[in-house]
Amino acid sequence: EIAAKGEMAMLLITHEMDFARDVADRVVFTDGGRIVEQGTPEEIFGNPKSPRLQAFLSRFRTRRP
Repeated sequence: EIAAKGEMAMLLITHEMDFARDVADRVVFTDGGRIVEQGTPEEIFGNPKSPRLQAFLSRFRTRRP
């Protein structure tokens, strides 16, 4: 509801990848406290560039390829 109003920024940290893909405008993937990759959900989930993100996402691929 808060996000739908668009009146404030919201930071959400989750390992629920399907949820993140559905609700996020931007996704930031971190490893060891550093940003590894960031972009739109389509970029991050559809074409991960770093081997670390590719490996991470391979563990969560269930609902969508």
